[in-house]
Amino acid sequence: MQEINVTYRAARIEDRDDIVEFQLAMADETEDVALDRATCSRGVEAVFTDPEKGRYFVAESSGRVVASLMITYEWSDWRNGNVWWIQSVYVRPEMRQQRVYAGLYEHVREIVENDPGIRGIRLYVDRRNTRAQQVYARLGMNGEHYQVFEWMK
Repeated sequence: MQEINVTYRAARIEDRDDIVEFQLAMADETEDVALDRATCSRGVEAVFTDPEKGRYFVAESSGRVVASLMITYEWSDWRNGNVWWIQSVYVRPEMRQQRVYAGLYEHVREIVENDPGIRGIRLYVDRRNTRAQQVYARLGMNGEHYQVFEWMK
């Protein structure tokens, strides 16, 4: 396997189009859902214009964005701090199984480790996405505590 050079950083508005493409592909690949491009584009744009909604991080290789994830925030009164939720994870197919997501996760985890106001990291994953669950387990995350219930309009 050829060694790749990947850097990790906070996303910038110029990354918006890549992130939209990632979201459309991820919904199709993981949940067989076809998102409306215009709605998704406005949703991604909203994160960049309103930091209260969340923030994106990206992995970049050879000047090209190859992966992204979004962080949203949950206040924990139990912990008197924020918990960061990882959402919207996507890695370009040709970059998978090269530890790109692991590096992106470690980048985020380091930020959390160094900020006393952020108490931890959570994520949810579709039950059918066993490959992603294996990756998360290898990174030291567990799914033992909570089951997510939802109602979506």
